[in-house]
Amino acid sequence: MSRVLGVLGGMGPAATLDFLGKLQALTPVERDEDHIRVIVDINPQVPDRNDPFARPGPVLAEMAGGLQGAGAQVLAIACDTAHVHADLISRASGLPLVDMIETASRAARDTGARRAGVLGARDAVRLYHEYIAAQGMGLVTLPRDDQARFMDLVGRIKTGDVGAAVREGMRQLAEVLVREGAEAVIAGCAEVSRVLDPVDLRAPLIDAGAELARRCVSVCLGLEPLPQGR
Repeated sequence: MSRVLGVLGGMGPAATLDFLGKLQALTPVERDEDHIRVIVDINPQVPDRNDPFARPGPVLAEMAGGLQGAGAQVLAIACDTAHVHADLISRASGLPLVDMIETASRAARDTGARRAGVLGARDAVRLYHEYIAAQGMGLVTLPRDDQARFMDLVGRIKTGDVGAAVREGMRQLAEVLVREGAEAVIAGCAEVSRVLDPVDLRAPLIDAGAELARRCVSVCLGLEPLPQGR
């Protein structure tokens, strides 16, 4: 019997559905019953993770507690930036959390990269800096103006704009990281992988959502131990 996975989602909804699709695709099955049971809270009303005056932490903690009460045994957060509140979420639920930031950073290390670039919101990039350093790598970030352009593109993706202009804009920003010395690029925002493909880059592209899904499958099927605290 596999462990039940609880997913904090809705940030945004399309990105959560994308994560769930990857989770399903990465689960080895021969019949429906082989899939992992997943309990998902898709809550688009979580306060803005990028607003310094918003308070998403208590809402995320309440969601986590609700998932635990519904039967979840392991948690995942389908949003990089929401991991700023990971400690609060874990304490509120009492459940182990499969950390997306840690998982994607390990995947970048496994490419052999010495420096990794991150396409993510400001607070998510700060978290990645900590975890990438723990893997013995340097961090490459976007210049200020390009970071502002990145956030504009993310906003457009959230409205459903995944057209050619947005795709090209995201590819250009990834190339900025490569030119600055990144030997691997982490899609550190759930929206990025919706418009950026590995074939678009001259360096390995790490899809944080896909890496999280892969590790959730492994943990829930008992192929690796439950994660410990941060």
